Amino acid sequence: VRFSALTSRSSIAAAVVLPIPRRRDTMSPMSAMPPEPTSPPDPFSPSHFRTDEACARRLDEADPLASLRDEFHIPSDKNGQPVAYLSGNSLGLQPKAARELIEQELDDWASLAGDAHFDAKTPWYSYHEVFRDRGARLVGANPGEVVMMNSLTVNLHLMMVSFYRPTSERHKILVEYPSFPSDTYAVKSQVAHHGYDPADAIITVTPRDGEHVIREEDIEELLERRGGEIALVMLAGVNFFTGQLIDMARVSRAAKRQGCVVGFDLAHAAGNVPMHLHKWGVDFAVWCSYKYLNAGPGAIGGCFVHESHGADLDFPRFAGWWGNEPDKRFLMHLLPDFVPRAGADGWQISNPPILAMAPLRASLELCDRVGMDALREKSLHLIAYMGFLLDERIGDGVEVITPSDPAARGCQWSLLMRERPKERLAALQQAGVVCDFREPNVIRLAPVPMYNSFHDVWRFVEALAGTSPPAKRT
Repeated sequence: VRFSALTSRSSIAAAVVLPIPRRRDTMSPMSAMPPEPTSPPDPFSPSHFRTDEACARRLDEADPLASLRDEFHIPSDKNGQPVAYLSGNSLGLQPKAARELIEQELDDWASLAGDAHFDAKTPWYSYHEVFRDRGARLVGANPGEVVMMNSLTVNLHLMMVSFYRPTSERHKILVEYPSFPSDTYAVKSQVAHHGYDPADAIITVTPRDGEHVIREEDIEELLERRGGEIALVMLAGVNFFTGQLIDMARVSRAAKRQGCVVGFDLAHAAGNVPMHLHKWGVDFAVWCSYKYLNAGPGAIGGCFVHESHGADLDFPRFAGWWGNEPDKRFLMHLLPDFVPRAGADGWQISNPPILAMAPLRASLELCDRVGMDALREKSLHLIAYMGFLLDERIGDGVEVITPSDPAARGCQWSLLMRERPKERLAALQQAGVVCDFREPNVIRLAPVPMYNSFHDVWRFVEALAGTSPPAKRT
């Protein structure tokens, strides 16, 4: 396997010219001054990486975010030792604060019952609003453009009800291959619901022959050629299978030039990479929060609606009472007509599931405290270190199908195993390394900057090296 490690800008040291010593009696006051101090070497520069365990330990000691790991429960192996949990792309770890937050809601339920809607420590009636600003910062939105509700595929259907408005001339949807199955099912069922044949109405952009990831120029070319037919561009921000990060700004511009609506599935992007959905002009986006947002299995999903649509109270949508203006919800039968609240909140259907929302508060508080830029910086260091170790330690039986360019990827790695894929997965599990598998032969893993260490990365590569022929040095 070959993966070019990143070169950190901070690793390029400026040359320091030292003065030539002269006799003391001829030295001027300026020449007597000591030279300017040089900056300490950057421990995360790839030039300082080594393959031994001691290097991983040094990197962890230098990591300014290392203490975040203590905020999470780390699973243990059968011997009681912490595993190297690298499956955050599938299910994130439990924040230690989650239990207390859930118990608080259980206590309020027990002691207040229905009065907890207004008298709980965090009133249930407005509970979803605690995510209003933090959710917006998470995806680069304006306040009011994000609401946490439902689950990803339910939200995708609700968004397509509003944003997929097919006509006889423009009724096609652009998707990518491979798409996550639930997205595929949702898109096909929406197309069929409107009376169109999915085989004709769905256009799929694919990698070129012999390649694993999609080129943005191919998306642009397809849009230029067939944009007049396309009602909706519906792509993943980060592909679930390859880990490729699509240039969402570039795709949005290309789609808008052709008059297409733009939506993104951010299941593998939210909490993984910084985004600027409002600035990019994205129409809508949906995501889950059980992966990089660590809110627990089946956790509440998220939804973005650009304010240009959210401000339009006549914008078509499915209606439910929680999408009403808050001061009108309890008018009940006295308000027979739906009056949506402006913003993404107006797409809510039912009252929020409080026990499912509570864990998300714990994770988003951590994410917001640190900031996506700081998390991304550590993620890039982890990517560089993993790339270095794979280059040095792993032979030709493994192919990285995730882009090497850091701008074209999140923290996920997808490794194609040319030989004995499931046997290698079992060996990794035996070594206390947790990752996941996608048929027929891809092992996925994600060093998550929130809780994974450089030593976790070292453990993975060390275990994988034990299943591979030695790397060939050229």
